[in-house]
Amino acid sequence: MKGVLVIHCGAGTWRNVDEGTIKKVMLDALRRGVNSLESGGSVLDAVVEATMSLEDSGVLNAGLGSVPDLRGNISMDAGVMDGWSGRAGAVAAVTYPKNPVLLARKVLELTDHVLLAGSAADELAAKLGLPKHPGPSERVKKRYEEVLKKAFSGDATFRKSLELAQKLGYFDTVGAVALDGEGRLAAAVSTGGVILKFPGRVGDSAIPGAGFFANKYGAAVATGIGETIMMSMLSLRAVSLVSEGFLADTAARLAIQYHTSLYGRDTAGLIVLDYRGNAYGAYNTQAMPWGYAKAGTEEVVISGFKKS
Repeated sequence: MKGVLVIHCGAGTWRNVDEGTIKKVMLDALRRGVNSLESGGSVLDAVVEATMSLEDSGVLNAGLGSVPDLRGNISMDAGVMDGWSGRAGAVAAVTYPKNPVLLARKVLELTDHVLLAGSAADELAAKLGLPKHPGPSERVKKRYEEVLKKAFSGDATFRKSLELAQKLGYFDTVGAVALDGEGRLAAAVSTGGVILKFPGRVGDSAIPGAGFFANKYGAAVATGIGETIMMSMLSLRAVSLVSEGFLADTAARLAIQYHTSLYGRDTAGLIVLDYRGNAYGAYNTQAMPWGYAKAGTEEVVISGFKKS
């Protein structure tokens, strides 16, 4: 086996979306990540390349497509983890980088820290010469106005951004996990956060064990309501189950069942990959587009556009 790459585009309702467009975005990300594996890149290269491709699509809640906060601004979280070394890097509430996942990788590789946040992290991105985010696109601005109008329609959820996001199904965080031919695993995640969040809010995508985790046995990336995922440490729970001997599908299902028992439905999803090369996506929302590709083969699978 030359390697496996798994991606997801976020848990949510996924109503009224162009499924063809999302599938193309996913195929592009899978191709970019698998090409990295096939050309001799590291497993960390693969997950970062795939996640950057999803960030650059502009149609998902990450990178160029990040949703706005209450003030109409964007702030993003991202994280990466190398399962072989056990090291992680993450950034929170950043506004400068076009690709927050790339800055998270710089935190892992260039510093002794795990998490950098806010303006100081933005300053590091600028000093490293990373591409600058151009700001909210017209599509994102239009989405903000539409959601703000719904929020002002008399619905009390305007005062509870998480409740509003749950109602509207805006959870499309993106992420990737991969296994290379040497048995090494890695995880990467990126998000624009919850729509109409309070400025300064940080979600699970910047927290190792919550939004992402990898060790020598498995790797997982979560998506959904970050506050619940942080409290259940969803990704760590799934990888711990793999470490205990469960296959990826069972670990993913059990982790989601546990999360649902605590916080109810429509709250989370995750992808899990084990050291044997088994991949699975589980979710308690209406949908969570996810897929995988195997390096050195033509095998590509895309799923998750309807209830599991």
